[in-house]
Amino acid sequence: MSKRGLRSAATVAAAVALFAGASAGMASAAGTAGSGAAADVCRPGTLKVTTTDAGSSQAGMNHEGTYLKVTNTGNSTCAIGGYPGLGLEGAGHKAIKTTAHHGDTYFAKDPGMQRVTLKPGKSAYADLVWTHAGPSSAQAKYLQVAPTGSNAHSVVAFDKQVDGAALSVTAWSAKLPSAS
Repeated sequence: MSKRGLRSAATVAAAVALFAGASAGMASAAGTAGSGAAADVCRPGTLKVTTTDAGSSQAGMNHEGTYLKVTNTGNSTCAIGGYPGLGLEGAGHKAIKTTAHHGDTYFAKDPGMQRVTLKPGKSAYADLVWTHAGPSSAQAKYLQVAPTGSNAHSVVAFDKQVDGAALSVTAWSAKLPSAS
């Protein structure tokens, strides 16, 4: 067999081994979730993302904020964790290069990365903050939110000026992130 043929055969064998390993991992993860263990990761299409002020204003010193709220609209308990993936879009849904900073925000302490279990109808929250006074503001019209950090995302209206297209966000929490 030629060198080219050996490389091709090795590549195919590696891909098959990788696929077999990934399939085994998915099967075992699915098996444990059904046996009463921890809830499965929330699947795309089962989460609804909205923004909310939750009855309190987050504004001051050129900072503005809102809470991200993700609600389990599915029929079974699932879990999310970590930080939401974020992206800004301008008019016509044109992507704006966005930078997201994870951790404390101007208005809230970061609860840290944790697994949040969501029963059907229950929600998790993250604090989202930006500044809006600089000369390098981006005019956003929409916000992409990937609740599980994957490529699956929701788009919500977000008509805001955002300095440098930079956002700060806390990790998901079962309750509203707060300053204390």
